[in-house]
Amino acid sequence: MKKIVSLIMLVVLTMALLVGCGGNQNAGGNATGEETYTWRFAHEEIDGDVQDLYVKKFKEVIEAKSDGRINIDIYPVGQIGDATQQAELLQNGGIEFAIVSPGNTGTLVPENQLFSLHFLFTDDMDKNAEIFKTSKALNELLSNKYLEKNIKVLAYWTEGAMQWTSNKPVNTPDQWRGMKMRTMPSPMIVAAYQAYGANPTPVPYMEVYSGLQLNMIEGQENPLFAIDQMKFYEVQKYLTLANSNLYVTTTAVNPDFFNGLPADIQDMVLETVEELRDYSFEIQEELNGGALDRIKAQSNIEIVELTDGEREVFRAASKSAYDKYVEMVGAGGKEILETLLEEVKEIESR
Repeated sequence: MKKIVSLIMLVVLTMALLVGCGGNQNAGGNATGEETYTWRFAHEEIDGDVQDLYVKKFKEVIEAKSDGRINIDIYPVGQIGDATQQAELLQNGGIEFAIVSPGNTGTLVPENQLFSLHFLFTDDMDKNAEIFKTSKALNELLSNKYLEKNIKVLAYWTEGAMQWTSNKPVNTPDQWRGMKMRTMPSPMIVAAYQAYGANPTPVPYMEVYSGLQLNMIEGQENPLFAIDQMKFYEVQKYLTLANSNLYVTTTAVNPDFFNGLPADIQDMVLETVEELRDYSFEIQEELNGGALDRIKAQSNIEIVELTDGEREVFRAASKSAYDKYVEMVGAGGKEILETLLEEVKEIESR
């Protein structure tokens, strides 16, 4: 029944978008006779968050680069459905572009759940940027898995390291036992926190604050900017600076739409994405960097920073989730994980 309702909602959203945009990505021609385009770009966050700033910059750059031939309409989360519905719209051609995060598409592309594994990447963002740009595991092996689901990944990037908020101390895995931890709807994120003994509870992003307030959930994970923007510190007692994993997301496009574009317009899209690689890291650093100070100034939440020893205990506990990942996704996912681990090790050693 739930799947039927979801399908009906998706059809309604798609029809509304097609009617609103004339059912055509092409708006016509300009004064010189060149073809013009109006594209829809959806993201998973609210105004002013990392994804929102990224998409606004994408709009600014490509509209300028195209001399007005391209116009981008931006849809924040909730405007045309939740993050999962936006990904489905992208697959089906209801929208052209979207920021698609693995945590919201883990059942769609199971292999992307490796991003939910803790302590997978380095603590050095410059090295992580190099990994996202050059990794064969991500840009070839994993991207092919997305393509099989009619999603073309243009870039992988991060919104920053994940931190924990909770109503009780969570310095050791023993303290997690039975805790109702909010997660995104990804089986692997669930497995990652089950490795610590928690009781993971998937909850939509826009319902997390009320869930914490009503004690339906006892904790959640997010980069600092999200904890600040969504004011989770108002309804939590502890903020633990865990740096347990990176919040990884993707810039994605519908492949049928992209392949139908003229070569020069395709190149314009790819150039814009490439130009935004550094910008994505700059905005996450800026927003996360100032967020902690704002949280301290606006609340009495207790700030806890894990020691190196405590992180090592969590690192050891997290390894059972790596085995669970391979069990979930099979040989293809195992190849992606092993290749990525080797790439991370090689770049980290430099």
